[in-house]
Amino acid sequence: MVKNIKRWLAWHRWTSLICTLFLFILCITGLPLIFGEELEKVFSREAPFPPMPAGTPLVSFDKVVAQAFQRYPHDVINFMYPDDDYPQLVVSMLPDHASPPKLAHNLYFDARTGILRRDEPPLTKQPPDFMRTMLALHRDMFMGLNGELFLGLMGLLFVISLVTGAVLYGPYMKKLEFGTVRRDRNRRFKWLDLHNLLGIASLVWLVVVGATGVMNELATPLFGLFGQTEVKQMLAPYAGKPPIPRDSLYSTEAAYEHVKAALPGMEATSVVFPGNPYGSAYHYLVWTKGTSNVTSRLFTPVLVDARTGNITHIIDLPWYLRALEMSRPLHFGDYGGMPLKVIWALFDVVCIIVLASGVYLWFARRKTQEAYFSQIEANMING
Repeated sequence: MVKNIKRWLAWHRWTSLICTLFLFILCITGLPLIFGEELEKVFSREAPFPPMPAGTPLVSFDKVVAQAFQRYPHDVINFMYPDDDYPQLVVSMLPDHASPPKLAHNLYFDARTGILRRDEPPLTKQPPDFMRTMLALHRDMFMGLNGELFLGLMGLLFVISLVTGAVLYGPYMKKLEFGTVRRDRNRRFKWLDLHNLLGIASLVWLVVVGATGVMNELATPLFGLFGQTEVKQMLAPYAGKPPIPRDSLYSTEAAYEHVKAALPGMEATSVVFPGNPYGSAYHYLVWTKGTSNVTSRLFTPVLVDARTGNITHIIDLPWYLRALEMSRPLHFGDYGGMPLKVIWALFDVVCIIVLASGVYLWFARRKTQEAYFSQIEANMING
């Protein structure tokens, strides 16, 4: 019994120790990201949108596209989308479709009038931004795909440490009431009890956020796999055909409206232009989503022939991308309004305390380990 527990303890100790520093970074950067939308509104320097009468129609996508090309005639449009939070249309442009994403620059148009409100330069020419820095650290630590995969591995180690910690909790607390923190004992006992209590009390949340974090870090390779399998088969009939010239592209507005009419229970969220490496050289890729709290996280992409405007494929995403979609709201806690965000933030702080107490117990490991096994042996002797 004790030998098996020592094995579990070794797994718990080393998986925790390896990932702790990076979990600290993820927890600290995750706190402001939970309230990202609210912080963006507080610190925004943009002029408020002018009031308009209720029911004011939105400007045509085609008008916005024409203005974007008039301003940057030699660039290409990567994608465009109506903003969920503000009455504006966002157009992302690149020097060409082979350019790296860091060269993308965005144009922000008033969705009611078509007036250009902001011409945002590429990230390489923008001053440092707190929220972007937090997001980059949280997502990939400024290391791109390698950083995403590395943090995914750290998340996996974190989940293993939680499972092993749960296994260790039972024998240790066998003769103690749940929630016991022995304040009459020395500091190591108090921190050990607090570490165990907070860890087991928040176990479900920690496992869910840890596991969904691993899923999110795998987004790039998972979408890459989808593009090289199902999407490649769909586009096989177009292989070898020349790219569609800009002046021969079907109306963006009409393509967008076709998709809305074809999927009445869905909301069209963005249009990816032909040539985008994550789309097709011969189609508009229109992303749609449901309208309820649950289905708003489930996306369905639609391929629209960029020359004729015909819908060629309504794509049913594979199970692993559906799992990825479902993992995102569970990870970010952004589907239940401010109360859920506050709960997520409180659990985030609890996780930081668990990590900090684990570090303390590591430095006091010899005496803490002796106390831990003394407690287990006492539990076994007393039945």
